[in-house]
Order: sequence, then structure tokens, then C-alpha cells
Amino acid sequence: MRICLLNDSFPPVIDGVANTVLNYATLLTSEEKASVIVATPRYPGVNYAEYPFRVLPYKSFDIGGAVEGYRAGNPLAVRTVSGMMEFHPDVIHTHCPVISTMLARQVQHETDAPLIFTYHTKFDLDIERAVRSRFLQKGGIRFLIENISACDEVWAVSKGAGENLKSLGYTGEYTVMENGVDFPKGRVEKSRVDQVTAGYDLPEGVPVFLFVGRLLDYKGLPLIVDALQILAEKEIPFRMVWIGGGADAEALQQRVKEAGLSDRAFFTGPIQDREELRAWNTRADLFLFPSTYDTNGIVVREAAACALASVLIRDSSAAEGISDGRNGFLIDHNAEAMAALLERLCAHPEKMREAGKHAMEEIYVSWSDSVKHAYERYQVVIENKKAGRYKEHRAAFSRRLLGATAEALSATSDVKDAVRNNVLSAFDFYTKSLREGMMENISERIEEYRKSITARKEKDPE
Repeated sequence: MRICLLNDSFPPVIDGVANTVLNYATLLTSEEKASVIVATPRYPGVNYAEYPFRVLPYKSFDIGGAVEGYRAGNPLAVRTVSGMMEFHPDVIHTHCPVISTMLARQVQHETDAPLIFTYHTKFDLDIERAVRSRFLQKGGIRFLIENISACDEVWAVSKGAGENLKSLGYTGEYTVMENGVDFPKGRVEKSRVDQVTAGYDLPEGVPVFLFVGRLLDYKGLPLIVDALQILAEKEIPFRMVWIGGGADAEALQQRVKEAGLSDRAFFTGPIQDREELRAWNTRADLFLFPSTYDTNGIVVREAAACALASVLIRDSSAAEGISDGRNGFLIDHNAEAMAALLERLCAHPEKMREAGKHAMEEIYVSWSDSVKHAYERYQVVIENKKAGRYKEHRAAFSRRLLGATAEALSATSDVKDAVRNNVLSAFDFYTKSLREGMMENISERIEEYRKSITARKEKDPE
């Protein structure tokens, strides 16, 4: 099977979706013996040849402080589309509803391969944080839903993610396909744990709380600080370890300092070594993840792999599969509720250990199992396509779509400065690219590119 994967992020970017695509590509290649190609924006200085599968990096540009650490890809990456076409994919699987799906739709139009989209995150919240204009927010969501609705099959990483997608206007069906984790099941030996955690004041017998992920306020981090401050005021001993980096890292450290927690809260910065992360998950007594943003909570399952239970917000997507008090702990969305729970658990540490054992047994999902399930579903999707079970709702990314998009952008010229400040520094690039493409079908440009390659080969066979 030939599988084309697309996403707007890929290593060296560290995020859940980039990690998902990496694991998909790696395991589809090694365990399912599939031929895989990954299309993603190019990052300077990265050697994409080191992977056991082919990576098609396409032109990208820095978007400044709009989204720290990320680059935006060119929506008119003709060479990339042509490269994916020549790959002759049996399945096209896109993981981001923006540039990746724009490119995937063109490849789907040219190859007639079935197109799958996976909804990973609450993009409406991403748009809301990036764009102040309500008009642009609504327009952005409509564009995303149009892209997603044009796919043959839609997957969601959780029921909560799927229902969030429905709430944005998506009217089709979705299939829940859970992501896995690349941690093996089991705890790390004590000698390794001691080596990794050396240098931090972590006394034996004092509960250690852990957070791993991007340090962003919308993941509930202020709630954690407020809860820990309540514990400190009651003179309840604990330690808190924050692993990760992000736009709110400095503000979080300042908040910790102002709360008088600096002597018991530690920031390691980002850790990419998976064994080091396993060691920290083994050392901790409880994982704190009060996020209502995350749709799947891979870090919760990584913790479970190491027999570490999590504290989650009741009815959040990340809390799916959690039985309160058995394989994790559920709280209302406030600091007082978290503080009350932590106080009880500090007095009864055996409850944390017992819940951790159940978490490892009941909510752990390996990437191997997850990708195997996806591969089996790919086969069903291919058969559905051959049998004509999908609606003919796909449209070429052509003159009409480009024109409509360009017109929408032109209609917002009065708020262009605000967009530049609050969305992307790349606004001008997109506007220019889209307007240039209005009068020219991408399919025609691809054909011209292929003809030029053929002509060069005939002229110089060497």
C-alpha cells in the first residue's frame, strides 16, 4: 500500500500532531511494510533524508511571533503536489485542515485516491487566539469546515474532538481513531531515574507532581499554580516539576515566584529524549493535566504507560476513559477542587499508586496498536472508494476556489493591519499567492512543470 501523509508540522517541531505523523510514517513503514511519503513545510538545516521513509519538504517561511517555533507552508507548492501525484498513492491522509488539506485535495483530484482527514485539536480556539476580528474568525472556521467536508472520511482522535468539530458546522460523520503513545508499558529502573532527576530537590516521601507539554496558559497551568499555592499555605509538603517550553513559560515562572513556590517548583525546559521523559513519569506520583483544550491527551497515556495516574477536568476530552478514583482522578474546573483532591491524595499516597496501576492496565494504547488499526481502516476506505460509497463532493483546488478565497481576503483589506499583528506576518504572502493563482489552474501549472522536467531529461539524459 502507498500512503501519503500530510501535516503542517513535523520534527524538529515538537507537538502532538507532529509526533503522530512521525509515528504513523515510521510504523506503517516498519510494521505494515507500506510505502510512505510525508509532505510538510521545510525547516532550515533539517536533514530529511535520515528517515526510513520519504519526506517531501516544501517551501515555507517564518511567521515570526504569531505562532512560536512554527513555519507556514506555501499553499501553491506545485512541485510537492507533482511529487505526490507521481507517488500514485492508494490513500491520502491529512492531519491539518489548512495548507496540508489544500494540497491533499489537489492530489486527490489528480489521482482519485481516497482522502482521509484526522481532527486532532480544537482549531476554533486556535483561530480565536490568533485572530481578534470576529469576522475573520468566522471566515477561517468556514474555510476549515469546507476543507474537512471535502474529504472522503473524517477521523477524530476522541469523541470530544468529533463533537467539537460538529459544533463548528461539520455535518458529516466521523470515526473515532485514538492516537497511541511510543512509551513501552512499564516503569524505568531506579538507577536511571536517580540519574535523570539528580540535581533537583526531590526528597523521598514527598509527593512529586508533574506536567509535561507546551507551557501555555490555556492548558490550565494557572489553575495548577493556584492549587499548589493553597497547599503551600496549608504547609502540605510537595514538589512540582514542569517539563516543556512555550510562549507562556516566562509568565508561568513569574507566577510561580509570586505565589512563593520557587523552592518547590522546578522547570526543566523541553526534553526530547523519550527515555528521560519516561524516567520523570516514573519518578512522579501524580500527573496534573487540567486542560480543556486538548482533545486526546497523549501525555496522559504516556503517564499511564509508567503507572502514573492523572488529574483531569471532568467531562474534558482528555478525560475520556477515566473512571474517577480508579484509573485517574476527575475534578471540577477550579483551583479549589484540585487543591482539595491533592490534599487528600497527599495524605493517602497509596491511592495514587493504585490508580496508576489501573491506568497502565486500562487506558494505555501503544502506537503499534493504533497504527495497525489505522492501516486496517485504510483498507476499508480503499474498498469503499472502489465501490463508489463516497459522495462526489471533492472539488479541484482551482480558479474558482482561489478566486473565492482571494475575494474574501480582499474584502478584509480594512483590517489588514490587525490581521498582520494578530494572525501571521505571512498575510501578504498568502494574498499575493492566491491572487496570482486566480487566473491559473494549479493542474495546468503541474502539467507545465512535468513537461519542463521531461524536456530537460531529453536534452540532457545524464
